[in-house]
Amino acid sequence: MSHLKGECCLKRLKTKWSSLFVVVLSLLLLLVGCSSNSSSNSSSNEEKAETSGEAKESVYSDGKPVSIVAPASPGSGWDLTARALVEVFTKEKLVDFPVPVVNEAGATGAVSLSQLVTSQKGKADKISVTSTPIMSNYLRGLSDYSYEDVTMIARLMTEYYTVVVPKDSEYQTLTDLLEAIKADPQSVAIGASGDDQLPFALLLDAVGGDGSAIKFISYEGGGEITNAILNGDIKAAMSGISEFSAQIDAGEFRALGVTSEERLGGVMADVPTAIEQGIDVTFGNWRGVMGPPDMPEEAVAYWADVIEKALQTETWKDLAEKNQWETTFMKGEEFQTYLDETNEAYKKGLETTNQLKK
Repeated sequence: MSHLKGECCLKRLKTKWSSLFVVVLSLLLLLVGCSSNSSSNSSSNEEKAETSGEAKESVYSDGKPVSIVAPASPGSGWDLTARALVEVFTKEKLVDFPVPVVNEAGATGAVSLSQLVTSQKGKADKISVTSTPIMSNYLRGLSDYSYEDVTMIARLMTEYYTVVVPKDSEYQTLTDLLEAIKADPQSVAIGASGDDQLPFALLLDAVGGDGSAIKFISYEGGGEITNAILNGDIKAAMSGISEFSAQIDAGEFRALGVTSEERLGGVMADVPTAIEQGIDVTFGNWRGVMGPPDMPEEAVAYWADVIEKALQTETWKDLAEKNQWETTFMKGEEFQTYLDETNEAYKKGLETTNQLKK
């Protein structure tokens, strides 16, 4: 009996230790499994984070140049804008790669736009300055492409128009000039690039003239128009203020009016608005930056962010004041809505002046 009792106790002891071993082993396996999963999850998360970081930086991390296109000749508003942006990017150290300015003149931006759409699709190494011609050229039948065919990145600012004449011109006021054209449209040659013709036509329309009968001489930009005025090829011209500000300041040109709602400062401080002269027209030229169609989303986000930062710097503010630019930054859906609404406004304006494609 004593022997059997001992065996029984031994069996119970073995069973007890066996059960305890199973429990301990189970706990160890559970801990190892959790540790493995945790390590795996941690490793996975780190890999995702690294991948995300690489994706964010990979667009321009190679340091290769990204061209910024001015779709007109040097001295144009587009050219001044492109070079102003590059000055800010460089001086404020907002980019760590070269951003050369490339001039692509032709058909008031239509040539450059066509190249952007047809040969740069999906790329990220070229951005371009743009403005109202991307709408007006298409609406007038002068371009096969519009703002809907590219990637619109951001609006930079609004620039108002001014009408200038040589310093010794017979026309002393904007009304004098418009009345002369109203009486005999072909007697006065007006220099203006494609997009600058609409606001001048609206001024003539406001005083009862025929906006479609104006003798326009088309130029690519302010540089060419300035030379034409100085050479006596044209009697007056209309363009963005920045393109004539140096000549106005030097006394070579007289500005007869400006299309802003209120008087501006700087070299335009003494120039009356069209409204002040009884001509109910206000007109601003938005200017922005676009990329090719299907531009990578990371690239679009990159430039929208860089441009937004650039426009908040003192360097940009000084340039904007000098050129009479009103900073009106927009991006994303807000910008898209603005573009759609503005396009409709241009369509109505071109219809009023008989310039809309039939």
